[in-house]
Amino acid sequence: MRTLAVFFTALIVCLAALSLAGYTALDTVTREWFERDLALREELAIRAAEPGLEEAFARAPASLSRILDGITRDERILGAAACDPSGRRVAATAAYPSEVGCRAIHEAAAAVGASPSAGWSSYEDLESGPVHVRAFAIEQNGVGIGTVLLVHDLRYLEGRQGTTRDVVLVLFFLVSALAALVTVLAARLARRDWTLGLRRALDGRAPEASHELEPLLRDVRALVEQLAEDRALEGRGGPWSAERLRATLRSHLDGDRIVLLANREPYIHVEKGEGVEVLHPASGLVTALEPVMRACSGTWVAHGSGSADRKTADAHGRVLVPPGEQSYTLRRVWMTEEEENGYYYGFANEGLWPLCHVAHARPIFRASDWDHYVRVNQRFADAVCEEASSDDPIVLVQDYHFALAPKLIRERMPRATILTFWHIPWPNAERIGICPWREEILEGLLGSSILGFHTQQHCNNFFESVDAYVESRIDRERRAVVRRDRGETLVRPYPISIEWPVRWMDGVASVEVCRRAVREELGLAPDALLGLGVDRMDYTKGIEERLEAVDLLLERAPALRGRFTFVQLAAPSRQHIERYRDLDERVRRLTDRINARWGSEGYLPVMLKVAHHEPPTVFRYYRASDVCYVSSLHDGMNLVAKEYVAARDDEQGVLVLSQFTGAARDLTEALIVNPYDTRQAAQALEVALAMPASEQRLRMRAMRRLVSELNVYRWAGRMILDAAELRRKERLSGLLSIVSEGKLSLDGLLPRGPA
Repeated sequence: MRTLAVFFTALIVCLAALSLAGYTALDTVTREWFERDLALREELAIRAAEPGLEEAFARAPASLSRILDGITRDERILGAAACDPSGRRVAATAAYPSEVGCRAIHEAAAAVGASPSAGWSSYEDLESGPVHVRAFAIEQNGVGIGTVLLVHDLRYLEGRQGTTRDVVLVLFFLVSALAALVTVLAARLARRDWTLGLRRALDGRAPEASHELEPLLRDVRALVEQLAEDRALEGRGGPWSAERLRATLRSHLDGDRIVLLANREPYIHVEKGEGVEVLHPASGLVTALEPVMRACSGTWVAHGSGSADRKTADAHGRVLVPPGEQSYTLRRVWMTEEEENGYYYGFANEGLWPLCHVAHARPIFRASDWDHYVRVNQRFADAVCEEASSDDPIVLVQDYHFALAPKLIRERMPRATILTFWHIPWPNAERIGICPWREEILEGLLGSSILGFHTQQHCNNFFESVDAYVESRIDRERRAVVRRDRGETLVRPYPISIEWPVRWMDGVASVEVCRRAVREELGLAPDALLGLGVDRMDYTKGIEERLEAVDLLLERAPALRGRFTFVQLAAPSRQHIERYRDLDERVRRLTDRINARWGSEGYLPVMLKVAHHEPPTVFRYYRASDVCYVSSLHDGMNLVAKEYVAARDDEQGVLVLSQFTGAARDLTEALIVNPYDTRQAAQALEVALAMPASEQRLRMRAMRRLVSELNVYRWAGRMILDAAELRRKERLSGLLSIVSEGKLSLDGLLPRGPA
């Protein structure tokens, strides 16, 4: 209904503008035509009577009245008068207006530099109405002997203009109604044809307008197939959950225990006084994968980075986690400080991280860092093989820290099913070509059975990279990279998500309690408006751009000053790298500048909290805030956005989300912005803070439903199902190969029929 109202309003405005332009043009043309007609009539009337006028002026002035009466027989000529050369009126018709005197005409002509003897005209407004006055010179032997004045009544012209206006208005309304009717009918017919074509295509028949519909139909078919598959799976196993994921692992992979490889460990043990404290790292990867490991058991292989990690692990670096639940094993691998600086801070985070993120940071590649990266990848690959319980395990390799590990694991365990997931964006072929070891990176990843990315665009970029730098064949239909001597690697989009329900919600107070408690902690009024940002202190997260938007918001909306506060929870990150230390300093300076500009006694518009925050604290802030702004400049997914949605079981709050996140493809009910456009972001924040509760509920309800259905268990389950299918095909292919070589007979494998 709103769309139709906007359409008809725009249509009427356009037609009104066209009608006004048409009326103006028509009025101008009509008036010009009238003036030409008027001049012609006057000229004909005078020229016809000119001989008599000349004779009357020269010899018989008494006959002028009779001649003037003859001239004014035209009903549009109001009156006529004869003036001598001195400007004295010598004769006039009975209806001649007394206001138009001969002397006044002479004076008016002189004022504008005209000569009555040469002819002159003007428009006058009399009490009886508008008139047109025309003076004609009467000459004898080249000498002026008098002037005749004709006064035309112009009231009929006003009537003609009114008639024209009425006709134009009637035509305007008729054309408007007809245009609206035709447009609506055409739109309905077009939509019907479009819908019929779409249905034909979805039924497998060729649409009549395939050249127009085919690009969309490909996407629609894929979506329908995906939804049908998901519906069928849910019909058999119900919605995705931890229990269903465990059942999927048992039924499709014979209950094999998963070995997961990730740089970040899910639980960090640190010294605190005389005791040990357990911390949960601020990591989207850990947020997504930890629930999967609790559901599937197995072993998580990671770098032991905590100050008390060695103390809490056994001689092999193993410890059961989570504390108190102990549902899976954490295997810690140790590194020297030099190795960590080269492998993690150097090649991974000064090289690959900026290379893959379009955040305008120059990647740095050092040969010494690469050497450490190779050695550490080999050490972790060896640890994975040690933790495997069979020669064909299920291995999940995570992220850019272990690009070489899939190939290294494959060399030791050829039958392993290796699922690698790249959590950050994959750049285009030209950009990946910057890396001096691009071929080695691609070769390492192609050791995977399945390689996953967040989006299809990242998959396409990977195909282009392989096509440019590695000898292989790209099977676009099956979405696979095929190599003659090493089999194939399936490349698939698997948008990652979070667990549902989120376990951290169990111990969090109600929204009302969280709102009140957080505002008391921050020293804010109970009705204060609260904005929130949650990130690691990383230059790809757009923290500076976010605070600039808050600054502009307070500039544009003075009513929010003193009432709106933005809290940035920023976990310290990679402080060994100079670029990150510089970012920390810039963010602090920007915060101080904004607070100095808009703050006052007892009021800080921006509160920057640079510290590690445990998940329960973060979720309290999620529930207490009115708006959450995720402003990543480039992100694979960004799970903060989905965590915020999961935390709002009151169906309130507004999510402002960067268009450069993978989450923006799913959470379309958020306010999507370009974080580089500070004005747009500030406007979105203003809209969010003023959004009615009813609209917040509609948006949040839709996003919560999507996150609940497309949760992390579905993400892991789909990869496991694809891995199981790939495993079955590989085993069948291997069996047929043995049979074809004559090493095994099918007689003992096939069931016998009745004798």
